[in-house]
Amino acid sequence: MERHFQKELESLKTTLVKMGSVVEENLGEAIRSALEKDADLASKVVEKDKRVDALEIENDNAIIDLLALQQPLASDLRFILAALKINNDLERIGDHAVNIAQSALVLCKLTDAVTIDEIPKMAAITKAMLKDALDGFILLDPIKAKGVLTKDDEIDNLNRDVAKKVIELVKNNSRTIECGLELNRVSRNLERVGDLATNIAEEVIFHTQARVVKHHAEEKKVPPENDAK
Repeated sequence: MERHFQKELESLKTTLVKMGSVVEENLGEAIRSALEKDADLASKVVEKDKRVDALEIENDNAIIDLLALQQPLASDLRFILAALKINNDLERIGDHAVNIAQSALVLCKLTDAVTIDEIPKMAAITKAMLKDALDGFILLDPIKAKGVLTKDDEIDNLNRDVAKKVIELVKNNSRTIECGLELNRVSRNLERVGDLATNIAEEVIFHTQARVVKHHAEEKKVPPENDAK
């Protein structure tokens, strides 16, 4: 029975890693389609999202079976809970990749499309965050996961810079409104991917070290019950 349980855990991790690989590839191609104005590549990203959705359902079913039938404890339970959240985060990253690809399709049709330098910077950092978060999960490496947490503020700052530049762009040339809106949409989706990569990294730390670092939980001290009035 124990051997069967461990095989199911390994199978879940394998499928989750496969899903991570598909999502990582889709995100990279979505970003490339937006930066290079490649409509064919953008369309492929939208179509490939069906694979992400199918893997999410497969993982959901496996997690439900493990929780309902095996009653896992300690490290195994932490892994399953982390897998549940990572599965959801990966599916959402896949959705954001689709959003970026859809913006790319619009940008491809615009004759007066412009670029904003901060977006390629955001894209590079975001892709690195997702890669490191997934590597941390595969290798059970909390150090690599912690590195992801330090990059989230940089993404947030770049997103704000893009919003400011879009406003200036539209002020100076009203014909760039549609382009500006799509560039802002790409930036917002990249920012959300950065947040979700951070979530995955937090779950890796939870799984490997039994520590909750979400919302700086370790910095918050809860008063003893006797002192709480």
